[in-house]
Amino acid sequence: MYLNCKTWFSLRYGTIRTEELPLLAKHHGITSLALTNINATTDAWPFVKACLAADIKPILGLECRNGSQLCYVLLARNADGWETINRFLSHHLQQSLPFPAQAPPFDHVFVIYPWGSRDLDTLAPGELVGIRPRDINKLFRTDTTKHATKLVILQSLSFRNELEHELHTVLRAVDNNLLITQLPAHEVAGKDECFIPPHALLEHFRELPHIVRNTLVVMEACEIRLGTEKLLNKKRFTHSRAADRELLRDLAMEGMDYRYGADHQAARERIEKELEIIDHQDFNAYFLITWDIIRFSRSQGFFHVGRGSGANSIVAYCLGITNVDPIELDLYFERFMNPYRSSPPDFDIDFSWRDRDAVIRYVFERYTTDHAALLGTVTTFQTNSVVRELGKVYGLPKQEIDKILEHPYDIKLGGDSTHGRIIKFGQMLIRDGEGKPIPFPNQLSIHAGGILISEAPIYRYCTTHMPPKGFPTAQLDMHMAEAIGLHKFDILSQRGLGHIRETIELVRENRGIAIDIDDTKGFMDDPNVRDSLFNVNTIGCFYIESPGMRQLLQKLRCNDYMTLVAASSIIRPGVAQSGMMRQYVHNFHHQNDVHYLHPVMKQLLGETFGVMVYQEDVIKVAHRFADLDLADADILRRAMAGKYRGQGNFENIQRMFFENCERLGRPREVAEEVWRQIASFANFSFSKAHSASFAVESYQSLFLKTYFPAEFMVAVINNFGGFYNRELYFRELQKTGIRLHPPCLNNGSYSTSIRGEDVYTGFIHVERLEQVWIQEVLEERRRHGLFSGLESFVERTSPQPEQLELLIRIGAFHFTGHTKKELLWKSSALLKMAAPEEEGPRLFREPSRDWILPALSYQRHEDAFDEIELLGFPLCSPFDVLEHDSSGYVTVADFPSRVGQQIITIGYLVCLKNIYTSKREPMCFGTFLDKKGEFMDTVHFPKSLQAYPFQKNGFYVMEGRVTEEFGVFTLDVHRMRKIGYFEDRAGKAAATPGEVRQSA
Repeated sequence: MYLNCKTWFSLRYGTIRTEELPLLAKHHGITSLALTNINATTDAWPFVKACLAADIKPILGLECRNGSQLCYVLLARNADGWETINRFLSHHLQQSLPFPAQAPPFDHVFVIYPWGSRDLDTLAPGELVGIRPRDINKLFRTDTTKHATKLVILQSLSFRNELEHELHTVLRAVDNNLLITQLPAHEVAGKDECFIPPHALLEHFRELPHIVRNTLVVMEACEIRLGTEKLLNKKRFTHSRAADRELLRDLAMEGMDYRYGADHQAARERIEKELEIIDHQDFNAYFLITWDIIRFSRSQGFFHVGRGSGANSIVAYCLGITNVDPIELDLYFERFMNPYRSSPPDFDIDFSWRDRDAVIRYVFERYTTDHAALLGTVTTFQTNSVVRELGKVYGLPKQEIDKILEHPYDIKLGGDSTHGRIIKFGQMLIRDGEGKPIPFPNQLSIHAGGILISEAPIYRYCTTHMPPKGFPTAQLDMHMAEAIGLHKFDILSQRGLGHIRETIELVRENRGIAIDIDDTKGFMDDPNVRDSLFNVNTIGCFYIESPGMRQLLQKLRCNDYMTLVAASSIIRPGVAQSGMMRQYVHNFHHQNDVHYLHPVMKQLLGETFGVMVYQEDVIKVAHRFADLDLADADILRRAMAGKYRGQGNFENIQRMFFENCERLGRPREVAEEVWRQIASFANFSFSKAHSASFAVESYQSLFLKTYFPAEFMVAVINNFGGFYNRELYFRELQKTGIRLHPPCLNNGSYSTSIRGEDVYTGFIHVERLEQVWIQEVLEERRRHGLFSGLESFVERTSPQPEQLELLIRIGAFHFTGHTKKELLWKSSALLKMAAPEEEGPRLFREPSRDWILPALSYQRHEDAFDEIELLGFPLCSPFDVLEHDSSGYVTVADFPSRVGQQIITIGYLVCLKNIYTSKREPMCFGTFLDKKGEFMDTVHFPKSLQAYPFQKNGFYVMEGRVTEEFGVFTLDVHRMRKIGYFEDRAGKAAATPGEVRQSA
């Protein structure tokens, strides 16, 4: 009788958690239940599983609403009906269409209209009218027995009790962005939508038993079952499994010839082994679909990186999915796939952020919207956002909301105070009844890169909607999809690949040179690239440009691939915070002093100096030290990392580990210590294949920066940088020896451009400059030629005064030979004289007026300050503008000779990294540029940071002690003060130690 039940996935309306609805029904002896959320089918399959677990028959359906107006309720009679409902809803959501007043003819679907919306005599087969208890008094003029087969009970369930009705009201106010006192009555459900026990519901229909019977008949006619297949992804790339198997083998062997040569026996044996496992698991199509996506991207000139555990596969390497050689790195395929794994392998494929949409579009064209959808995700209410949202609907000013956020537990929950209600309902939205942090869903969004490709139509399982991204997106998140057997392909985006692609294009245009970016082995052997890595000339290079990574590379004196792979792993937070990063660096510098637990461990961990660095090390040690099967070794790794502990496998493998060690004669105390090390490391270990994938891309970036530094830095700027802000990338660009110009109307572009040795800053960087207008200006230049001067520009483009002023102040008219002040003077007169009704170039051009201007003064800092205001930074070095005697300050080049000494230096702030000590005290690490443009690393311990906090970006005079660790020099800052550009003009000379001390 419960044909209209809603959960919290009736977003900002329902209040019952999905798994709680079947439990509520079971508690009251209800044996069948229909889920009909408002315009959503998001939690349909979790609901089905929860019902089956509670021994309740699930029914799936939908409540169709236009705004607050209920149109009808749809119930699926079977799987075909469920697909019909999903298609119907998807069509309306994607096209933003209202539901029709009368539902179209449906097969395998019941349509239930609310009482009063349809004439009973006009109902088509499968159409019903729902009667709620509040409608019973309206039936006195209707012969219900005549229409018995057309009437059903439609008791709506949206919340359980009066308290949840209050929460529902709050959610409706949040959804409508209104004060609760302004919320219209039609936006709020009546209190009769709370749970009514079966006996009470039957009592309402005591005089209408035929309606009760028909309701039961309808419920009996509905049947939804979970599929028995474990995998719902597309199963075949070709027409059959055998054809898939042969195609995959042919491609793998063709790739082996390219990667290794035709006679590489080890590669051939490993390929055959992997192909056998892939076919046994029936994952041929998964590899082929991924290969097909890569094939398309290459045909378009796109670049990609295949990373993650997929790089453990030699088949993936030979297919070009990854660029990591698993034989060279001794990577185990079992880390990626093994006979015990039922879910498909997981390839993470990165594309440039500019190219990813084209790749996704290809997937939809290749597999159609009937079988493909972007993976959705569910955003939930979080503590701060909940308090702010509730504060708004209760009409609180911002100051009071901030007060609640600062001291929420100082407010008593008793009484009817507004603050108390905000805290009470806020807690209900982020915690369950037992106080566990399980927040309410708030909105549907898009997964970062997942895409689903199904064998059956995607509507068999879910609805799709159309977010602003522009691609159909499933109303499922990753966990819901995987639970029913739909596993994602990860098509991700990354700006580092944009750097690479654009650099290649710029080098081709600017130098006429074509680059084979896939020659990664050549890059690794190139002495100049090795030298760049050794000297950490890595700004702009993917994954190796951050201050922490640059310091680590310096400590390791890194100049080869294997060391870079290790660095990419140990820089990860878990490894670094555990102290294993420092242990690795220490062992690297004291290799002869490393103590190995056993000779076998030296064979296994000699490459990493006795330290487990990778997840693969766990597998390697378990396999070779304890003679575990590779598949069992991977299960051990996953169990140690907190996965699959509840499946009984962990205890069996632990027993096998020690039994095998005893059989092999390993000393018990050594075996126990090895086990302890595995357990302590596995929680935060990182995949070697993943690190290797990162390292390959790092080498590609580093090669481009080494040989084409100007084009590379322009590409970094045009792809909006990486770790640092754009100012630093312009500083790095200047180091390449180019001539850097401000935006230029005759030579520049919307993005930054390079011509020979001249680089013109892009108009995109100018604050307050209107994008559409400046692009029209550039199009005018392309069509009708260069601008001869200011007069020509004004005549041809009719600029708004404020836009013209921006262009003059940023230097865009430098080509005219006039100063900014002269141009501003002329522009004022020209705009007054311009005839706004005249558009386009004139047929006859009047000669320019000979403007006679007075002599106008000019200060060298004027251009820089215009650039600071309009670009955010000066195009010249900031030290060129600084009026402060910095001749007495120590520079970074002097640090090696001043270790342990107190020094004073000046630095231009680049970035900060804030952390907390073990005592939860704030401290930070700083990165500065010294007056010679070299990087200076600083550390600010809690006392120093508290006494001398950072203010804004700019110049800081710092006093501290120079420290050294493994060849890396850092300034431990004791005191500092911020200074302005005109420090000396204000009467201050170079700071002395005493001045720094007094500056707090």
